[in-house]
Amino acid sequence: MSRLDETKPFIPVRIALLTVSDTRTLADDKSGNLLAERIATAGHDLAERAIVPDDIDEIRMIVETWIAEGRIDVVITTGGTGFTGRDVTPEAVEPLFDKRMDGFSILFHRLSYDKIGTSTIQSRATAGLAGRTFIFCLPGSPGACRDAWDGILAAQFDYRHQPCNFVEIMPRLDEHLKRGKLRGAPVPG
Repeated sequence: MSRLDETKPFIPVRIALLTVSDTRTLADDKSGNLLAERIATAGHDLAERAIVPDDIDEIRMIVETWIAEGRIDVVITTGGTGFTGRDVTPEAVEPLFDKRMDGFSILFHRLSYDKIGTSTIQSRATAGLAGRTFIFCLPGSPGACRDAWDGILAAQFDYRHQPCNFVEIMPRLDEHLKRGKLRGAPVPG
């Protein structure tokens, strides 16, 4: 079972938050506000926050920028993971993944099923790793964001969480760069 090792220090991570919506503003972004509050309450740094329309190119541009800056540890998106014609977040973000995190989607759906039953099938929540940056694409509902943060992300981004967590492996995420490959391209040096 998981537990917190209180002998270890808490290590904050830098998180960028992107709301994908054609209609939301910072004032009425319930899911973004919920995540921003939880990120701050947990002690992490909300390094960036933006709202972008449901547009593949715009979503991808912002996420690519955050990945390239190198100062963002985690990108969380909310919105655009459904099946309507405007829901394009997975299409925008998944091509950026060096490694998929299939377990996130499985666990998210397991938690979601306990709350909303078979309606969870309408979400394409996804996650992966792009370079040294973790990326999580959450649905746009506050309930889904609450479930993902409280049930998965809060523990995985707490260095004290045992038996393992993402923070403890962050220093080793670029080992593939030392071998000379990132997305198949040679790395100078």
